[in-house]
Amino acid sequence: MAEHLSQSELDYPFKLLEYLNGFRISKAIFSACELGVFELLLESEKPLTAGEMAQKLGTSEDGLERLLDLLVAIEILNVEVVQGTAYYNSTDVANLYLAKSSPKSLHTSIIYQSQTIYPLWNNLADAVREGKNQNEKTFGLPSEEIFSAIYRSEDEMLKFMGLMNSTWVIDGHDIATAFDLSGFKSIIDLGGCSGALARELAKEYPSSTVTVLDLPDVIQSALRHFAQEGDTIRFQEGDFFDGEIPSADLYILARIVHDWKDDKNLKLLRKIHTACNTGGGVLIAEALLFENRRGPTVAQMFSLNMLVQTEGKEHPPSHYTHLLNEAGFRDVQVCRTGKSYDAILALK
Repeated sequence: MAEHLSQSELDYPFKLLEYLNGFRISKAIFSACELGVFELLLESEKPLTAGEMAQKLGTSEDGLERLLDLLVAIEILNVEVVQGTAYYNSTDVANLYLAKSSPKSLHTSIIYQSQTIYPLWNNLADAVREGKNQNEKTFGLPSEEIFSAIYRSEDEMLKFMGLMNSTWVIDGHDIATAFDLSGFKSIIDLGGCSGALARELAKEYPSSTVTVLDLPDVIQSALRHFAQEGDTIRFQEGDFFDGEIPSADLYILARIVHDWKDDKNLKLLRKIHTACNTGGGVLIAEALLFENRRGPTVAQMFSLNMLVQTEGKEHPPSHYTHLLNEAGFRDVQVCRTGKSYDAILALK
């Protein structure tokens, strides 16, 4: 680390201290979302004082004021002091991504991070020691039954679906347009959850039929809570690991492969290859590591998250190329989007 730092950083560890305090910043944003801070400011027609907000949100004025001031310091909120009284209002970024009612809101993702991921990461050292996820220690659930832990109640399933929905609302367009997919007339999003990525695909390729295939409980929840007026995507109940995979031109595996070990992924990819129409293919969306192991930081963090929560990990492109070739696919192409998730396309 030292070889990349200037002398000023060696004299005083500004960057290191920023990293060490990062969890406090995350939890401040998480807490503000949970308390309803950003939604209140979005709905307000004028800036509000900490006292006014505390009364509406049911918090202490002192505690809320401290939280608001930190959010101002990290430029998520604005403040103006008039005759000794502080008036707070939201930034455009907070209104767009943190207010619950915004169409691009990350609110449900943040709630999941706060209430599920954050407790798991408290046991990161144990995960590294043991080399396995921490579902048992954190939630009292068997480490082998990954999605039994993730879907341990309807409320938890909806939180996870909200996380996935938020992910593809902001990243889905980049995945849908990473390659020209207009030649694939039937597309199945395996494990497509709420349908957010499928909607992006349907908007970009209106002449293609796009189907979400997921477990029955997930499909029913998607129809109840995430369906949109004018939806052109289809929903189909099924289990792509243990059940039949319908034939199609293109299969989407978005944030699926990184959950599992290679033997299970290879079995799935071979199954997809068999079901795939001639000339078809598979599109994998994951956070790709660099081959030199130097990042990206987000992908490395995701890989650690796979350790604490699942049985999988993130990989560089060469790993996916090897898996796809072994499963029978060819012409593997890689597109780094420059965002959180990248795309790999392989043909049958």
